[in-house]
Amino acid sequence: MIEAEKVLVSHKVFTGLADAAAALAVGISGDRITWVEPAGRVGSSVAPVRDGAEVRNLGDAFIMPGFHDAHLHFFHSALYASPLAARFVGTSEADCVRRLAPLAARRPTGSWLLAQGWREAVWDVPRMPSKASLDAVYPNQPVALYSGDAHTLWLNSRALAELGLTRAAQPPAGGEYERDADGKLTGIVREAAAMELMPRITAAFSDAELLDAYRSFQAHLNAHGVTAVCDTALTATPGLDFVRDDLFEQLLNDGELTLRTHLFPTLLPDTQRLKQLQERLRGPLLQARGYKQFFDGVSSQHTAWVREPYANARFADDCGRPTVEPAALDAMVRAAVVAGDGVRIHAIGDEAIHQALDIYERALAEAKAGADAALRAAAKAKGEADAEIRDVPPAVALEHLENFQPDDIARMAQLGVIASVQPRHITLDPGGPERDLGAERVRFMWPFRSLLDAGASLAFGTDSPVTDIDPLAVIYAAVMRKDAQTREPEGGWLPHERITVAEALRAATQGSAAAAGRQHELGSLRPGMFADITVLEADPLTIDPEDIPAIPIAAVYVAGEQVR
Repeated sequence: MIEAEKVLVSHKVFTGLADAAAALAVGISGDRITWVEPAGRVGSSVAPVRDGAEVRNLGDAFIMPGFHDAHLHFFHSALYASPLAARFVGTSEADCVRRLAPLAARRPTGSWLLAQGWREAVWDVPRMPSKASLDAVYPNQPVALYSGDAHTLWLNSRALAELGLTRAAQPPAGGEYERDADGKLTGIVREAAAMELMPRITAAFSDAELLDAYRSFQAHLNAHGVTAVCDTALTATPGLDFVRDDLFEQLLNDGELTLRTHLFPTLLPDTQRLKQLQERLRGPLLQARGYKQFFDGVSSQHTAWVREPYANARFADDCGRPTVEPAALDAMVRAAVVAGDGVRIHAIGDEAIHQALDIYERALAEAKAGADAALRAAAKAKGEADAEIRDVPPAVALEHLENFQPDDIARMAQLGVIASVQPRHITLDPGGPERDLGAERVRFMWPFRSLLDAGASLAFGTDSPVTDIDPLAVIYAAVMRKDAQTREPEGGWLPHERITVAEALRAATQGSAAAAGRQHELGSLRPGMFADITVLEADPLTIDPEDIPAIPIAAVYVAGEQVR
């Protein structure tokens, strides 16, 4: 038994292996947990302690595995949280234009004004904006406002000119340049077209500015109890995924990386980017764990792919669309899964989910057949009669999962596909699901209870900057089905889909570790696991759930070192 160099003791230790906290001590040596035992055994043969070890008695503080955000977009989160840009929802089109004033005042004359967060569905007048309102105030400065769901850009005329978008411009596949009745660009750019433009806009910021933004956002995550993240690609466009391994590697080399970081660049036919990252990033703090690809858009813009037309259809057969042809996605996913790499697929609409599960089913079967054949061949070469056939597939997940065809809930569990969800999405657009999908389909939206009851695994994230990174607000949303700020809707939205606090904590720790393919070393407090630990000042398992969002963070450890 390895002697502990550091010991954390509390009456409330949640290991993640049971539904309740217990009085325990956690021994740490280096970056790993060496033992977890009752406090009375500290210093014994089962819980040895090195001479001079630091022993911290935390009383009734709640010790738990560190929160792991299974799905965020680090580049944009850091940028919009920095002085380089701004973030707001606004109450109307005019209000959003007004809110740009502080940003314009601090940015150099003529530089890009970049902001994120607007949502026309919640404005006083819920209609799409246009370039005209921006042109009236900023005729000579390029302005780009990214929507709250990160799928639509709102540009002014100067920005269109800077980007070379004229009346004759044609969008890339899977994208749209909105036009008025006369065929003129309105300034609204959707999906793949918006994603293609964003790197050209953000190129205005230097790497030094962005590195500062990364440092600040990392500190912000640690302050909220987050010890690990999955940074997932934000575009489907080759080479433009915003997964900035160079910035993370700079923090790592400078000894400043305090988040266990997992990179998921865009899934493409050319696999060289991931392979190069995996060859270079081999340490425990920074790894490339797999791929991410988009299969559809978002329901609010009718770009999520649904089987039946939207309830408020804008035209005949308004069902959204796949952003990648199913046959092309099938080929890419099959190659990745057979190679043993993790895959995450953005699938929001029920048809996107259904067909993505079909794709995973074929890929996982092929991977298992190949693995079984390899084991049998190895056994035969050794002269063995048979070999143990193990089923350890790569981590595969569906991201967002808003609207299910009922039978697909059970298929998630049967196939072992992780449901990587963001509970705070539930309350982003009050009334929006009913408006877009109708009462019948709404019954199968964000069905966390149903997924767990079917045996599926949940992983929790935030989709930051779409929602804030606060993990306690995520736990609250999953448990109460309400917004942590407004506490609406009263009684919770589809309250029969609530889950318990313990289940939510596991989804935000073990589930997220599984989505990163690292559940064997992250997400629970047991010997051999990395010592990534969050300490809360109150026990979320026993307090009034309404008080969960306000629990203070007492301490945060990453690799055994206190980072907050």
